Amino acid sequence: MDKSLTTLLFSCALLISLCVPSLAQTCGNYTFSGNRSYSTCNDLPQLSCSLHWNYHPSNLTADIAFRKSGASTSNWISWALNPSRQAMAGSQALVAYQHPNGSILAYTTQLNKNPNMQPGRLSFDVPSIAAEFSSNGDMIIFATLQLTDSLRLTNQVWQEGPMNGGNPGEHPTNGQNGKSMGTVDFINGSVTTTGGTTSKQRKRNVHGVLNAVSWGILMPVGIIIARYLKVFKSAGPAWFYLHVMCQTSGYAVGIAGWATGIKLGSDSPGISYDTHRNLGMIIFALGTLQVLALLLRPKPDHKYRLYWNIYHHTIGYTTVILSIANIFEGFDVLDTEDNWKKAYTGVLIFLVVVAAIMEAVTWFIVIKRKKAASSDKHVNGENVYGSRAQQTA
Repeated sequence: MDKSLTTLLFSCALLISLCVPSLAQTCGNYTFSGNRSYSTCNDLPQLSCSLHWNYHPSNLTADIAFRKSGASTSNWISWALNPSRQAMAGSQALVAYQHPNGSILAYTTQLNKNPNMQPGRLSFDVPSIAAEFSSNGDMIIFATLQLTDSLRLTNQVWQEGPMNGGNPGEHPTNGQNGKSMGTVDFINGSVTTTGGTTSKQRKRNVHGVLNAVSWGILMPVGIIIARYLKVFKSAGPAWFYLHVMCQTSGYAVGIAGWATGIKLGSDSPGISYDTHRNLGMIIFALGTLQVLALLLRPKPDHKYRLYWNIYHHTIGYTTVILSIANIFEGFDVLDTEDNWKKAYTGVLIFLVVVAAIMEAVTWFIVIKRKKAASSDKHVNGENVYGSRAQQTA
């Protein structure tokens, strides 16, 4: 074998042997500074975190280390216990972040309905708390917890988020941040994590589906029916009733979607999606005006019918455009795989293709009718002129 090839293969093998152990490293073989060691650890499935602890049943204390791998100096980290539910709101939290001067701050805080992430006492004692930023890029919180009987098996939550003006800012609520919760059993050394879809995620999915179907599908279909079907003489007045049915049913489903959004907002103190919420309010108001306009619809030959048409079309198209934009705004908080966004994008593309085809067909029919009308007018004119000539003769 060529000597240079042998050297290359040997180098690759050496590199792999050095890299693989570090890539495969789990919480069990992690080495802490200061000769700290922990008898129990669990790799948490979200946000590249792990929890290590020693439980002392004689005095109900636990020495814990919460580690975030690959941490950023511009982010804060937090680990919390929540005896009441699996949520950050209402939890008893340990927080750490790197100060601009390079020091690491670690403190306790209670996250109530309006969390401000400021230092505060917990419902249980924390005799000691510290944090460090390791040389390999891990941020670690060390603490001793004075547990109670109810806290030996309880809910745990962990998070990370960006710093904002030197203070912990609002963390994302979708993706892994929305799934970083579970339970911890300090006695048996086990950790369970939330699998599947939580109640709040189900409510979000229902909210998204209702609004996508109503404002994002039924409303555009109603516009397509009104714009294109009335061109066909065979459609008669049926196009109007189909149009009204799509718009009113879309509005009814949209009310349900809007109501679930209001409920989600009230159940999520401290979490807000301002753009999504404000657009939702505007869309609901425009949709209500559009439905009420049906009650004030003048007859076709009324002198105000032109102005009503302008109003009706402007509000209708504006509502649909804002609705589509807000639907995509809302998809960002549903799931990390973008499944909802992909499905709705496919439906939207289909509707656009149908509208484009119908637009071409409509113009073809209109132009053909104009030519036929012009030809009939010309023929009728010649007949009139000819009959007059004969009468003169």
